[in-house]
Order: sequence, then structure tokens, then C-alpha cells
Amino acid sequence: MLRICYSILLFSLLNSINSQDLVLGDYIPGNGLVFASSDDNHKSVLRGYSQSLFESKSIVFDSSEINDENRYNRFRARRVRLRLSGNQLNPGFSYRLQVDLAQSDAGDGELSGVLLDAWIGYKFSKKIKIIVGQKATPTDNIELQMASNSLQLPERSRLTSAFSSIREVGVFLDGKFKLGRKTLIKPMLNITNGDGSNAISNDFGGLKYGARINILPLGTFRNFGQFRQVDIVRELTPKFMIGINGSYNVGISSRRGRGNGDILYMNNLDEYSLPNFLKYGGDLLFKFRGFSLIAEFVKTKAFIPEDISQRVRNNGTVSTSFNGGVENYIKGRMMLGSGLNIQGGYLFKSLISIDGRYTNLMPDEYSFMNNSAFYNRNKYYTLGISKYLFKNYSYKIQASYTYVDDAIIRDVFEVEYQGNENILRLMVQIAF
Repeated sequence: MLRICYSILLFSLLNSINSQDLVLGDYIPGNGLVFASSDDNHKSVLRGYSQSLFESKSIVFDSSEINDENRYNRFRARRVRLRLSGNQLNPGFSYRLQVDLAQSDAGDGELSGVLLDAWIGYKFSKKIKIIVGQKATPTDNIELQMASNSLQLPERSRLTSAFSSIREVGVFLDGKFKLGRKTLIKPMLNITNGDGSNAISNDFGGLKYGARINILPLGTFRNFGQFRQVDIVRELTPKFMIGINGSYNVGISSRRGRGNGDILYMNNLDEYSLPNFLKYGGDLLFKFRGFSLIAEFVKTKAFIPEDISQRVRNNGTVSTSFNGGVENYIKGRMMLGSGLNIQGGYLFKSLISIDGRYTNLMPDEYSFMNNSAFYNRNKYYTLGISKYLFKNYSYKIQASYTYVDDAIIRDVFEVEYQGNENILRLMVQIAF
């Protein structure tokens, strides 16, 4: 399916370029290179940005057996992204192709692969739009609907990294309806592969069914503010959005639906038998005169088939041993539990922003989040300061400090130690 989407997208891009007399518009830093046809029927925008990150982590252990801090420092190109997007008013087609040149060798549980977005959309009317391809799924928490170049802090919350699937391949249906004078109702439905991004290999599970509804009681945000974290336009009137989301993944073969074939099980007939994965949550976004607030809640559950009797090892062999029982063993390899994230900040007229965030992960009794080899870290406190050079998200300098309470770490001898983690980040972003 993904190859078909790529072909359709490429054909649409070439057709629009060849069929239109595109003219380069005035350049504004951060807004990209804008090409528009003489009749304004077609517009294409090429954007890009780079984020350079310095990160320093240290763990202060409670145990007297460890005298030194466990520390490391690193520089990295956090994101280097190029995005080509456009639309054609008649007929109502739109498209996006986005790559990240810094993700070809990702780590720390991040997604790997250059390709991010590859989709084409068709707008049936002002109220309904269908999208086919790979894109961010609306069934994740609201932070995942917000552009990475507009984050209040150098990194997204731990809630996002613990539970999100980020991008998926499938069909997405978006609606937009007005209720009364101001209220907007934006329902979204999607059917996806449930295997995360760039899933081209054999599909071991079924499909993922998801939905989201966003309610904007006071009307829409200015300048696409519902997709940005910082209130850089300083909303003149209070604006907020309430969202509810849920998804059901039939036959998941990874910890949270971000991979395909990573974790496999079989029954006595040597047929694949995989657990189902339920995720639901709610979130809130508020902005007014430079102040912004985001609150998010996520809950996950697993449903284990009764016929599972074998597990597939990484080398392809099978085993019938399940420490603690079949159900508990399987749940112990999945991201199960709940999480809460609250963050807010204030942008001064000087374009200096002061921000804070609290994240609390609450794993189930049997969950991979309890695995100390993964770092069993549940409470995160973050303070940050940012300087924006323009009244957009193009050029900025950000610094943050994160305190992680009660980190549990397992050493090479399988001995667990408890301590507190300190994380310092400094990031510089440039964009065109």
C-alpha cells in the first residue's frame, strides 16, 4: 500500500509542476519558498529546518555502593527536515512529502528512517477531506499533532515517547463542522496498518481502527495555532480545544504499534497469534495573550488470545517458556499503563518564553515500563527558557533542565540501583 501511495504522490507532484506556470513569491524567513500559479489555483511550499542539540545526562544514585555520577554528554543533529507541500484548489487536491536526514540512524527508542510524510488528500467539500498515505495519526496525544519546529521545549514529553505510534500508513477522513456562531467540531476517522511508519515488509497483524474528535468552543486559533505549542501570535481572545481519541490495534507485533514483526507469538498450529492493543485518551489546549497550556492523558490495555503457546525469539526459533505465565509475560513486553502530561508557558513581547512541564507515567503491574533495563523512570519535572528571533518559529535558541525522580537502573550484574536523573539540553534551530 505504501508503494502505491508513493507512486500516486509522485505522479501528482509531477503533474502539478508540469501543468502550472509557477512563480516564486516573496521570501519570509521560516515561511519557506512559496511557488504559486498565475491564476492562484496551485501553490507549492518548500520548507526546511535544522535543530542542533547538546545534551548532558547524569544519574545521582542513592546507593552508597556507587560513589560517582553516571554521566554522558553528546552533540547531535536532532532534526534536519525538508518538506514539500502544496494544494490545487480545482480540483481540491493537496499533498505533502517530508524527510528527516537526521533519522537515518536514530537511537534512544526513536524512529529510524528518512521518510516521514508521504500523502495525498482530496477535499470533497469545505467539511470533508480524505487523505491516503503516511502521516501523523490523530489517535496519538495532541502533542503529536504539533509541528516539531514549534515545541516549547527542546524535546517532546516522555508521555509521547512512551505511548505514541507517531506516523502510520492508511486512510484518514477529516471533518470540520460549525455549530452555532463560533463552535467548531472536527471529527477524524482512520484505518491504518497499525505498524508505525515505513511498514513495507510482511504484515503480521491486522488493521488499526481509530478516531478523534476535537471541539473548539471559541472558534479556531489564529495562524494554525492548534498545531503549534507556543502562542507566538498572542491570541487576542481566549481560545481552547478539547480532544478525545481512541484506537484499537488488531494483532499488534510491537510494544505500542510502532513496528512490524518486532514481537511475535504462535499457537499450537504454528500460526501467528498476536495480542490486541487498546489506547484512548483526552487532551486540552488553551492559548491567550502569550500564555499557553497543554494537558494530556493516555491509557493503554492489552487483550491476550487464549491460544498463544509459543513465542518467537529474535533469531527466529521458538520457545514454549513464559516466565510468570503467558498473559503476564506478554503484557510485560508491552507499553501498558497510563500517563499524564501538563505543560504551559508564557511568551513575553520580547519573544522570550518561560515554560514548564510535569509528566507522570503510571505503568500497570505487568508492563515494559517496569523494565529497569529500559530505565524505570516515571516522574519528570522540566523548566525551560527560549528566545525567538522572529515572530514565527523559524530561528530560536532553547535551553531546558529536567529532573527525573526515582530512576531505577539495572547494571551488567542484574543489580538494580535507585537514583535521580538530571538532564540538561541546549538547542539551536534555523529554518528557511
